[in-house]
Amino acid sequence: MGLFDVHAHLTDRRLAPQADAVVARAKEAGVTTIVSNGLNPTDNAATLALAARFDIVKPAIGLYPVDAVLPEMLAAGVEYKRDGDGHPPSAEEAVAWVADHLDAAFAVGEIGLDRYWVPEPFWERQEAVFRQLVRLAMAADKAIIIHTRKAERRTLEVLREEGARRVNWHCYSSKVKLARQIAEEGHFLSIPANVRKAQNFQRMVETLPRDRLLLETDCPYLGPVRGELNEPANVAVTADYAAEAWGCTRADVEAQLSANFEALFGVAP
Repeated sequence: MGLFDVHAHLTDRRLAPQADAVVARAKEAGVTTIVSNGLNPTDNAATLALAARFDIVKPAIGLYPVDAVLPEMLAAGVEYKRDGDGHPPSAEEAVAWVADHLDAAFAVGEIGLDRYWVPEPFWERQEAVFRQLVRLAMAADKAIIIHTRKAERRTLEVLREEGARRVNWHCYSSKVKLARQIAEEGHFLSIPANVRKAQNFQRMVETLPRDRLLLETDCPYLGPVRGELNEPANVAVTADYAAEAWGCTRADVEAQLSANFEALFGVAP
């Protein structure tokens, strides 16, 4: 029993240089597992390398939904600010990379659909790539970590059609009514550390089934203090909020959420 972070980005250029200190602070806060999520082949490789350095870091490898169609978007003249130089890899290259490294992965993520940054002409292509990754994860018996924005309902439809069950929705920010449907599907939803500033996340903690919730940070984003870099130690903020909302002890929260983690990933945090 303890705390965990199912969605971190420890390879982010703002956190990677201080990884030793970040992990040390997480351990001091009682965090026993950090699932660091990859975004593309380069980031996935860095995530695997980081996991090899730290016993509490588990690597999720995936393809950020925008990256799935980014070469086509750039070729069509769509403007999109991104890190890194050079031409981004094709979806075929990125999916093949994930397939080749699945044995080393703790989970597949983050993957999904994004209609906030991606224009409609690229939606069909994005969905086809998403389905490929879902099928890879299911064939390898890996949990799936979802990123979706402005496409939550379609994402759920695709996951239903593919028969995906071991799924966590990271930083879900659409209607709570749909979140209840996601929970009824047997999927999980993880709550970030800015919960005290976000009514949507508060309502999810307060109204969704407790056995469908998990902890995340999405660090270095969504920290409890605006303007400060987020990090895995801050999952304690969400655990404390859940204890208040549920009228129970922190130990009770940790026991419930640890059981949820094990139900999703097949191992205890």
